[in-house]
Amino acid sequence: MVIKVFLASSSGSTAIKKKQQDVLGFLEALKVDYAPLDIACNEDNRMWMRENVPVEKKPTNGIPLPPQIFNEESYCGDYETFFDAKEDNAVYAFLGLPPPPGSKAPVKEEEAQEEVEDEEAKGEDDQPVSEQEEEDE
Repeated sequence: MVIKVFLASSSGSTAIKKKQQDVLGFLEALKVDYAPLDIACNEDNRMWMRENVPVEKKPTNGIPLPPQIFNEESYCGDYETFFDAKEDNAVYAFLGLPPPPGSKAPVKEEEAQEEVEDEEAKGEDDQPVSEQEEEDE
């Protein structure tokens, strides 16, 4: 699986350049294989990106701005969704990749709640004998 990052090598926007650098730098730090695909110099890349960003993710003018991130043909998201995943420590899930061995993947809220409930249920019966005797009196 190759992560495709669509970017513009000759963007006049400083904000877009910073976002592109942030995404690429973070992927490099995680040692994720990715392919940077330039939409400024390659019309095929530009058209493919525009056609494959889901309609609900396109801005009101209909033209998505780089960086746009895909896992092969599957759309992952734009910079904002990447940033949110980074903040939530969920970049591998965002990219559709398994976390590397030994890494701590974030626990889903439902699973965390089940673990808390299990611990609470155990705690009711696991009181020391002296406390149970005091409660019985």
